[in-house]
Amino acid sequence: MKLRLLRLTLAFSALAWGASLFGVFASWPAAEAVSQELGAKNISHDPMLDYWLRMAAGLFSLVGALFLVLAFRPQQHRAIIPWFGGLMLVEGLVLLAHGLRLHLSPIPFVADTLTCLGAGAAILYLSCGAFPPASAAKH
Repeated sequence: MKLRLLRLTLAFSALAWGASLFGVFASWPAAEAVSQELGAKNISHDPMLDYWLRMAAGLFSLVGALFLVLAFRPQQHRAIIPWFGGLMLVEGLVLLAHGLRLHLSPIPFVADTLTCLGAGAAILYLSCGAFPPASAAKH
């Protein structure tokens, strides 16, 4: 049961990070429109900001792909799964600290923070009991 929940949490994390794929391919006006829907002010086009958007979106999408690999083959990657749970917790704390510092409105700040903290804690908890001890594992 824990393994099934772990796989679901890893897949959820893959979707959360993978949502950034939109930013890799979206036009600047489309990316700006979504940013404004999420609470950003008008952002005039700047080639460097455009480049950083693609760089960050690409990296976040690759993190999502890694979570997807972990969800499909958790036994094969069992050693790094807790590290990815820790990654989520650290990111959640970064988001929490800076969201509070910047006095951001709850959406999407709280959703992003809770996603990272909740999934990170779940991954760490579930990864502890999802696999049989190494000596009992059949090869």
